Amino acid sequence: MIATFINAFTVILGGLIGLLLKKKISSSFKDIVMTAAGVTTLVLGLGMALEDPSAIDNLFSLILGGFIGFALKIEDRVLSLGDRIEKLGGKSSSNGDFAKGFLNSSLLFCTGAMSIVGSIQAGTVSNYELILIKSVMDGFMAIVFASTYGLGVFASAITIIVYQGFFTLAGSYIEPILGEIGISAMASTGGLLLILLALSLLNLKDSKTGNFLPALILAPIMQYLYSLLPL
Repeated sequence: MIATFINAFTVILGGLIGLLLKKKISSSFKDIVMTAAGVTTLVLGLGMALEDPSAIDNLFSLILGGFIGFALKIEDRVLSLGDRIEKLGGKSSSNGDFAKGFLNSSLLFCTGAMSIVGSIQAGTVSNYELILIKSVMDGFMAIVFASTYGLGVFASAITIIVYQGFFTLAGSYIEPILGEIGISAMASTGGLLLILLALSLLNLKDSKTGNFLPALILAPIMQYLYSLLPL
C-alpha cells in the first residue's frame, strides 16, 4: 500500500502547488492550461485504446457500460458525493467546480493500465516502479487541475487510495482471473474513457464520462466472449 499512499501524496502536493498558482493566473491562462490538459489526456487515451487490436469488444463494453451507468446515474451520484465532501469542509461553491474537479481528477488518475497493473505488481511482487512513475505524472496533472478546479482535486486522493488499494490488496486473486489479456482489455477501454474525458476538457462534447465506468468491468468479459467467436 505504500506506493498507493505515495501516489495520493503527490496528488495532494501537486494540488497545493496548483492552488498557489490559481490565485496568480488569469482566466485566459486557465483556458490554455485546460486545453493543454485536454490534449495530453487525449494523447494518453489514444495510446491506451490502440493497445487492443479488437475494437468490437471495446464497442460493446462502452455501449452496455454506458446503458448501465446512465440507468444508475453514476456521474450524478459522483458529483453529488463531491458536493457532500465539500460541505463537510464547511464550504459550498456555486458553480460546482469542487465536484467537477473531484470527478475529472478521479477519472484521470484511476482510469488506466498503470493504476491496475502497477497496483497488482505492488501487491504481488513488491514492484513499485509503475506506481511511482504514475505518481510523478499524476502530481503534475494535479497542478493543472487544481489551478482550474480548486480543492476538488484533493478529494481524488481518496479515490486513489480506495481504487488502487483494492487492486494492491486483492492483486494475487485478480491477476490470475483477468490474465494479461483481460487487463489489456480494461486498459484499452480505459483509454476510450480518457478520450471522452479529453473531449469534455476541451469543451467539444460533454459525454458524462462517469456514466461509462461500468465499461471497465465489462471489458474483460466482452473480450473473453469475443475470443469464443469462430472468427
